[in-house]
Amino acid sequence: MDNLLAFARVLSDETRYQMMLLLCCTEFSVTDLVKALEGRGITVSQPTVSHHLAELRDANLVIVRKAGRQTFYTLNQEQVTVCCGQLMTKFAPLVSIDQIPVRGSEN
Repeated sequence: MDNLLAFARVLSDETRYQMMLLLCCTEFSVTDLVKALEGRGITVSQPTVSHHLAELRDANLVIVRKAGRQTFYTLNQEQVTVCCGQLMTKFAPLVSIDQIPVRGSEN
């Protein structure tokens, strides 16, 4: 599957979308991510979060760091940028990068 389709597929799920928002600027273990999602009103089991992280990994949207027995995840912002650029090229080729707002709504 091309990376743009994988990106769109990952974003189409509310839980993965919320995970990406959390992983944007903070590193999380699976356990901490479960707790953070609960703080956002999303109750998911640890195996479900692990499954969603595997989907994000398959789309190259997370960076994985192992420390002993722990595994930590953070968003691969470079890949997100590539995918967003591809979306813009394919669907808004007449829009200048200068016309895009720097910050938008997070939710």
